Amino acid sequence: MSNESGKDALTRRGFLGVGSAALAAASVLASEKSAAQEQAPYQQKSNRSSSDPGPTNPALDAANPDSNSPPQTDAGGVQTFKYPFSLAHKRMQEGGWSREVTQRELAVSKTLAGVDMRLTAGGVRELHWHTAAEWAYMLYGTARITCIDADGKSFVTDVKENELWFFPPGIPHSIQGLAPDGCEFLLVFDDGNFSEYETVLLTDWMAHTPTDVVAKNFGVSEKSLASMPKKEKFIFQTAVPGPLAEDKRIAAGALGPSPIDFAFRTMDMPPTKSNKSGDVRIIDAKNFNVTTTAAAIVTVKPGGVRELHWHPNADEWQYFFGGKGRMTVFTTGGRARTMDFETGDVGYIQKTLPHYVENTGSTDLKFLEMFKSSYYQDLSLSEWLSHTPPELVAAHLNLDQATLDSIPREETVIMPE
Repeated sequence: MSNESGKDALTRRGFLGVGSAALAAASVLASEKSAAQEQAPYQQKSNRSSSDPGPTNPALDAANPDSNSPPQTDAGGVQTFKYPFSLAHKRMQEGGWSREVTQRELAVSKTLAGVDMRLTAGGVRELHWHTAAEWAYMLYGTARITCIDADGKSFVTDVKENELWFFPPGIPHSIQGLAPDGCEFLLVFDDGNFSEYETVLLTDWMAHTPTDVVAKNFGVSEKSLASMPKKEKFIFQTAVPGPLAEDKRIAAGALGPSPIDFAFRTMDMPPTKSNKSGDVRIIDAKNFNVTTTAAAIVTVKPGGVRELHWHPNADEWQYFFGGKGRMTVFTTGGRARTMDFETGDVGYIQKTLPHYVENTGSTDLKFLEMFKSSYYQDLSLSEWLSHTPPELVAAHLNLDQATLDSIPREETVIMPE
């Protein structure tokens, strides 16, 4: 039994309680202060602090200067948002190859995945379909694509560099390289976990179906099926196809051709936005009604920048196919990271996170912006600030009236105008 008086005990308990609360509060404040200090931009006072005398990879360091020596505006830990196709495993076949960047390679990439594929002249990506939607962009050469629509009507056409196509999930299709040197194209799928190794292939399906069932299905003898492949072909070499018109006529049959155009002639449309610093072409369900994947094809000239902006409706998957650039992604908690990009690199920015893309090279920077959405949407910093009461903006950023008046009133996309 305590021998403290009630008053003394109450006073002491009150003191201890206040002391514990104060210590807890101080601990929280110290923790927050520590986190803030850790995330705050560093201030480098000497070159000695950034020296790296141990073993290095000079080639990788040279290709990633803003990771090797970050700008002082970077702060905190931001998940990597870059993966080069050059590091992806290349699946070699007679007739071409493929390589993929999925969530397995780039952990942040949860909504979209990409495949880079090359076909020789006559090389075939065999008849198949996917459980994910396929959006494709021609990087080089020409190809013949075929499919049937949901009504069983055929679609056959040729596509060339800078053109694209879209096949919804479950729509069976094929791709074949044409003369003189086949093609290379980028495939984008609306599933970060997608893999080219997990596709419904015609040859694989037949190899795993009892031969007597296939014979009954086709109304032929089992003997006539003896030479069918026993495993998938995936990509294989055959002769270059004949004239397009003849392939269209034969494929149409009694049903006739599909009324749906699964291809989009990108360069037949004028740029959505264009100025001295570059241009952008936006393709979504508004002008390509079959697609459920939105895209922007962006060109930024030397010295230009894809302005500070963000996308409210979807994550952004990027593919760089020309030039050199850098991008800073700013995220919650005062964190920011800058990374460098070159031809063949994939980038990924999560929904609503602000960023820019700057041309750091001497040639045009070209890249795709891809979204798992049927429509394209973005908001720019200039657009936001110029449509907010100027006194409020000035109070935030300490800007004078002349500077406020210079901010573009509308989204420009690429600066300077």
